[in-house]
Amino acid sequence: MGAIEEYAEAAETDFLIFTGNFCGYCAALKRYLPSKGMTFTEYNMDEHSGLREDVVNATRHRTVPVVFDLRNGTPEYIGGFDETRALLG
Repeated sequence: MGAIEEYAEAAETDFLIFTGNFCGYCAALKRYLPSKGMTFTEYNMDEHSGLREDVVNATRHRTVPVVFDLRNGTPEYIGGFDETRALLG
């Protein structure tokens, strides 16, 4: 997960999220995480050339949002909004 680890190392938050423009689940996730007392670093894949390819190559997840849990010091791929909600309850 080389590229993902680089993004994770730059983040000093609980979660690393990759989002896209006009994404309802992305907007919901950005409201949900703070409601659970969690911080996040966001990268919008529509604004960073090549980022979508890096994320898909690392996760095989083609839709947004793509969420990584950083709380244990190593980026752990969670999935999307539904998986994050299930994780945090």
